Amino acid sequence: MTRMSEARVSRFPVPKLEEMPDDIRERIEAVQEKSGFIPNVFLVLAHRPDEFRAFFAYHDALMEKPGNLTKAEREMIVVATSARNECQYCVIAHGAILRIRAKNPLIADQVATNYRKADLTDRQKAMIDFAMKVSQNAQAVGDADFDVLKGHGFDEEDIWDIAGIAAFFGLSNRMANVTTMRPNDEFYAMGRG
Repeated sequence: MTRMSEARVSRFPVPKLEEMPDDIRERIEAVQEKSGFIPNVFLVLAHRPDEFRAFFAYHDALMEKPGNLTKAEREMIVVATSARNECQYCVIAHGAILRIRAKNPLIADQVATNYRKADLTDRQKAMIDFAMKVSQNAQAVGDADFDVLKGHGFDEEDIWDIAGIAAFFGLSNRMANVTTMRPNDEFYAMGRG
């Protein structure tokens, strides 16, 4: 049996670290130093340097910003919508991040399988309901959806964040699937105890 770490990372060419533009190589090395490994998304997207830069700039603007959504809630959106989009890489990678940020070894599996039955608050379930609608049926989003979220304490900026995360990861899920991006083995154990 071939272990994931031995499997091909992408169906597209993956540049060698030393051949990457300096700014991309430096970012990847910083991630490697912090996490102890290089998440494959960085290697796969380095195939297109301009798109790499744009992708991670938007990712960071959505996922690392302060606001009323916690970092764990942002990851819940990613895990739930990525599961619906059948994105193995994002469910596994962001599931690992969710376990760490929520300090809960069970939450990622629950959210990926059926967030409606997961150990979430009604507020978080409403947030994910909206994210799913944005991910799967955005043309049907209307005032009633905003009213539900506002009833749970979300404001207009929070609603933009939820929509932005769901929409951005729709792109990410599709590119991960098209490239056959493989999750790193390291993700499986992260945040499990």
